[in-house]
Amino acid sequence: MAEDSAPPPASPSTQSGVANLAEQRRAYIQFDMLVIPLIVLLFMGIFSFHFALLVGDWDYWVDWRDRRWWPLVTPLCLAVLPGVFGYLLWERLRLPLAGTLTILCLTVASWISRYLNFYLFADFPMNMVWPSTYVALGLIFDCILLLSRSFFWTGLAGGFLFGLLVYPLNWPLLAPYMVPVELHGTMLTVADLQGYEYVRTAIPEYVRKIEQSTLRTFGEAVTPLTAVFAGFVNILNTWLWMWVGYLGAKAVWIRKIT
Repeated sequence: MAEDSAPPPASPSTQSGVANLAEQRRAYIQFDMLVIPLIVLLFMGIFSFHFALLVGDWDYWVDWRDRRWWPLVTPLCLAVLPGVFGYLLWERLRLPLAGTLTILCLTVASWISRYLNFYLFADFPMNMVWPSTYVALGLIFDCILLLSRSFFWTGLAGGFLFGLLVYPLNWPLLAPYMVPVELHGTMLTVADLQGYEYVRTAIPEYVRKIEQSTLRTFGEAVTPLTAVFAGFVNILNTWLWMWVGYLGAKAVWIRKIT
């Protein structure tokens, strides 16, 4: 009877591994040092795969950065992650960093890929495969969000400038490749001459012909028209991906699963 009436043995008490504020701060720092690089690597992988899939050769080769398709397709693909994560970071954390952060991740991943894959592995010169610059687009997007505190104005002004400025931002880098040269009595650009000298497999023949999406057109009047059109289209594109970020912020699908 004495054994039956004895109280059950006490369970071992749990004790926190953080004893004071200093240890708590150190634990937060260690957690950030682990999580932030993982997030950056995740953004680099997602954005580089997404950009390679949708833009691809238009950004890989200098002579493919034409006046028609490259300034139009590029901002529509670039605005996806800034739009989605721009809403999430601003709505949840009030951090206007999504545009700059995601495009910086894309830039770092692009330089690593071009140097290792195209230059070291495939022996293409870097002056033919360097990645374009888009960081200023992310800065403009984040600054407009910070100043306006409005997704409407960010999509209207930021989305328009996002599409408008792709070609002007890269013009100082592309200008040396637009210099006219003569080859066997035919005038062409330096970029087109590179395309003839470095023949790449599986490239459609139409890209080698004049007025068919090559730099041989020397820019002319189509470039600003394409940039303005890309700006207007990208307004709707930015609002669309912000709406996707809004759906992700609600997380309704998570509650349905759980």
